[in-house]
Amino acid sequence: MKAAVLSDIHGNLEALKAVLEDAKKEKADRIFICGDLAMAGPQPSETVDFLRKLSEEEDVTFIQGNTDEMIVKAVGVDREKYTPPNKIMANALVYAQEVLSDSQKEFLSELPFAHTETIGQIDVLFVHGSPRRNNEDILPNQPVDKIKEIIQDADEDLIFCGHTHMPAGYQLENQTVVNAGSVGRPFSEEPKACYVIFNYPDLEKSEYEIVHKFVDYDVASAVEKLKKQPFEGSEALAHMLEKATSRYP
Repeated sequence: MKAAVLSDIHGNLEALKAVLEDAKKEKADRIFICGDLAMAGPQPSETVDFLRKLSEEEDVTFIQGNTDEMIVKAVGVDREKYTPPNKIMANALVYAQEVLSDSQKEFLSELPFAHTETIGQIDVLFVHGSPRRNNEDILPNQPVDKIKEIIQDADEDLIFCGHTHMPAGYQLENQTVVNAGSVGRPFSEEPKACYVIFNYPDLEKSEYEIVHKFVDYDVASAVEKLKKQPFEGSEALAHMLEKATSRYP
């Protein structure tokens, strides 16, 4: 079994297609997507449509991210009460709510908080942020004691997450924690789409391999599409995408 684990696509269809093409070359036979599918990217509606069609053709498991939840639950956002940079994200949220159809929102609303399954000899958990909250950070270089505290209620052998847009990995005594990074809005200061290949060659054994992959895509095209979105702050988000940074200009 070889799986591609993706997270944080954020409406970046160019990056998503590049990652899926790379996963195809890797001969991945399963796809897990750990949430944040649409908001704050170049093509929110087109990306959701693409993913829904993909799930009809491939073995895809989705998790709901915090922005997916916001799109369907944060109704009547008063953007005027926010100041930059929060106002930019509020504008991006309202725009996503406006351009996504009721059917697309229903799809996002039905995504689960977490997915657990036994793969080979190990139990694997897929979440967006952490096992307890979809907006909790698992970052690179956090103290190990903090990671243990975050996952203390999770019994699974292997935990995949996203949310921070920064790839990370922790090997604890009896558990492994892997942040898959971001396909469509990386904060690693390298403008490449990031995802994970989870290779489990022999399901009768408990040995597996985790590899973070960084994939080139047409960043310039994605940036131009994002700049053209009709909400205040789209150019700032485009700059962040171009530079692969979490810092607002």
